[in-house]
Amino acid sequence: MRETLDQLISDALSQVSGIADCQAILVPASRPEFGDYQANGVMSIAKQLKKNPRELAAAVCDRLESGELVDHFEVAGPGFINIHLSDNWLASRATALLDNQAELVQQTARPETIVVDYSSPNLAKEMHVGHLRGTIIGDSLVRILERLGHQVIRQNHVGDWGTQFGMLLAYLQQVSDDLDSLSTELEDLEAFYRAAKEKFDADPEFANQARNSVVRLQGGDEQSLMLWHRFIEESLRHCEAVYDKLQIRMRRSDLRAESFYNDSLPGIISELEKQDLLTVSQGASCVFLPEFQGKENEPLPLIVQKSDGGYLYATTDLAAIRFRATELAAERVLYVVDARQGLHFQQVFAVARAAGFVAPECRLEHVAYGTMMGKDGKPFKTRSGGLIKLIDLLDEAVRRAFDLVSARSPELDEETRREIADKVGIGAVKYADLSKNRTSDYVFDWDSMLALDGNTAPYLLYAYTRIRSILRRQEDGAEASITATSAIAITTAEERQLIVKLLRLPEILQTVATDYYPSHLCTYLFELAGLFMRFYEACPILKAEPPVRASRLALARFTAATLSEGLDLLGLETLEQM
Repeated sequence: MRETLDQLISDALSQVSGIADCQAILVPASRPEFGDYQANGVMSIAKQLKKNPRELAAAVCDRLESGELVDHFEVAGPGFINIHLSDNWLASRATALLDNQAELVQQTARPETIVVDYSSPNLAKEMHVGHLRGTIIGDSLVRILERLGHQVIRQNHVGDWGTQFGMLLAYLQQVSDDLDSLSTELEDLEAFYRAAKEKFDADPEFANQARNSVVRLQGGDEQSLMLWHRFIEESLRHCEAVYDKLQIRMRRSDLRAESFYNDSLPGIISELEKQDLLTVSQGASCVFLPEFQGKENEPLPLIVQKSDGGYLYATTDLAAIRFRATELAAERVLYVVDARQGLHFQQVFAVARAAGFVAPECRLEHVAYGTMMGKDGKPFKTRSGGLIKLIDLLDEAVRRAFDLVSARSPELDEETRREIADKVGIGAVKYADLSKNRTSDYVFDWDSMLALDGNTAPYLLYAYTRIRSILRRQEDGAEASITATSAIAITTAEERQLIVKLLRLPEILQTVATDYYPSHLCTYLFELAGLFMRFYEACPILKAEPPVRASRLALARFTAATLSEGLDLLGLETLEQM
């Protein structure tokens, strides 16, 4: 719908102005009386031509013809073009989509191979609240990109290599020489890491043993590798418990850990040297690119090999980029990573391009996100200042949701209340995050995220259950027969506004697929739920006359299907009752 209008007006503007490839700059109208869309592109073209923008807009409107899609065009304000869609087209399009819900979201005309690097926890510790944003933002983007028809390759770039693993393996060998007891020793991974770190910091002899463990591990020592594999397995078990609870679509086959690239790292150094990009500075191998400078305009290096021969995150990231661009044939590579890593990725991307590790047309994008804050305005932590385990946060969300459900619906049996609480609690945590501006920090607040009003998961889930309840109460029974035989008709302004919003889902998803802000979809669903409530209050459904009742029930079903689709793309599960 929007693409058709955009092309129509862009072509007319080019014909009238004589300027090739004009842009209509189409946006949704701010108010219903201004139409359904507004084209703003005339203003900039009029400025170029030094013409009156209203006169140019009028000439464009004269060139445009109303047809099946558009009822009429009109000039507004200093030179905008308001577009009023045809009621007949809106009603018939809504009916067609209801009959074929597979077309609810249109597939992209040009599918791409897109690699998405997200979640990527450090396996030395349990996942904490700092991993929440990258995990759920990445999951939502993957769902949306796949739904639009792109081939998406998930990559979980977990940290499983380096000095810290020498420390952990050395400590593991001290506390247990029985491999069968490893699961018990690692049951609380965070406590195990803390104990190992304390010993490493306090005991020089143990620290030396840890460094030797790294050497043995990297040298392929059989016993060290066996312990390491068991440690990684137990660590992944902790991660998968979190993924299961969050309904994250991440499989073992999506795992490509740091260690996967270990054998490629010497080749990365050799290639950088061959390209004459490598400089030795204070014993370390670095890449200096002129566009990166410090506060005093001093050259800013990307260090790729330490003076002792060890490699760094940057080296592994370069190896990963080359693998993804060549072996995975990625056209886009998205890194859903904390905003504080911005400079690192700018440098890594620039070095990868300078070295020819990626083709010029391959897009490398850092999908940066802000920090989850406590009410004190500092990064969210325990009262003692420690990191909060993500699994504990999710369990607390479910517990709080269960208390709320039990207070509101004590008549439900416990099993039903727990099922509702699980979906509401987890959904509330995820939605509270996804609905925020991705690049901004936000304050974590239990009360606001679990509220039944406002832009929250409980509000949207409740709106969905209300619509499902209406459909279940229909007088003539079979819900399927309504969608198969009933055409949607427009008889009120509320019906029309709801249909226009429903038909905008594809363009919202295209926007998210372009700028990577899931909050667009959250805002859309919140506004859609509000429009349905206004429609429900103004337009009787079950008490309407048969032809109107059938149309409005079909419209309710369309709304429920769209809410369900949108919530699923955000990773939220719907309910039949609350």
